[in-house]
Amino acid sequence: MEEAIAVENIAKRFENVEAVSGISFTVEKGELFGFLGPNGAGKTTTINMLTGLAHPDFGIMRIGGIDCTTRSMKAQQLIGVVPDESNLYPELSGFDNLCFCAALYGLAKQGRQARARELLETFGLTQAADRRFSTYSKGMKRKLTIAAGIIHKPEVLFLDEPTTGIDVASARQLRQLIGELHQSGTTIFLTTHYIEEAERLCDRIAFIVSGRIIHIDTIEKLLQPLQGKHVVQITCENGVKGIMKKLSEAYPELAFSSPKNRMIQAEAGKPVQAGAIVHFLEGAGVEVSEARKVKPSLEDVFVRITGIEADAMRREKEKGGGQ
Repeated sequence: MEEAIAVENIAKRFENVEAVSGISFTVEKGELFGFLGPNGAGKTTTINMLTGLAHPDFGIMRIGGIDCTTRSMKAQQLIGVVPDESNLYPELSGFDNLCFCAALYGLAKQGRQARARELLETFGLTQAADRRFSTYSKGMKRKLTIAAGIIHKPEVLFLDEPTTGIDVASARQLRQLIGELHQSGTTIFLTTHYIEEAERLCDRIAFIVSGRIIHIDTIEKLLQPLQGKHVVQITCENGVKGIMKKLSEAYPELAFSSPKNRMIQAEAGKPVQAGAIVHFLEGAGVEVSEARKVKPSLEDVFVRITGIEADAMRREKEKGGGQ
């Protein structure tokens, strides 16, 4: 397969902080590649280096075979960028913002107006085309920012946290649009802290923690070790601290853990009898509010490989902060 992006041992330090520590990876043409990690992992710094907003301290980067370190302007003609925060003009209308972005990429007036109208229709923003960008909702702003990033039909699209901070309906629509872009052949480099989003959209995923890539693989291969696993999660109304040892002694064939406060998880290579465990817990004075079987997911893989809980990642992002 032809490589759309190739990164060899790039690193970036800010004063005493090593934001990216000699990472290497490739993205194939037409692939939707996920970059998954918590705040401060180095996701945005990596995108900034690849898109020319930051220069690596050392290493080699190529986009479409073009060396980004020596021919960055040439490489930038191939890419579209959707930053984690909008870079559009609040005083301009949605239509004028898109036309302005198209002009920056050299599209002729007639062509850029037609392309702007096409994208406004695609993203469901036709009715808001003449409204100032500052009056848009968060979801609408995100859609227009993505539309601006693809106005020139780039070969490679960089999406930095595309669904953060928007409502559920808008996030669902954006994921659908991202999927359609992928199906059309656009190479997409997606950073996200939403594990379920990465699992749903991506072909391959790189886990990055503290500036280092610790694992890269396809979704299928990442989930392979969990095939055949059976998991039951039991939510309790009171504490579960003192009961874990008793459970392990009563059911030695099961692996017990407490992934969240007041939650017990039982795992085995064969079906888990939830009713028996609930009966045991209630007999020990634990009040059970819910017991359900769950399918192992990419979240389980991420926690096992990184030791970072997905809930902690989401809380970090809600607080804000750099990446």
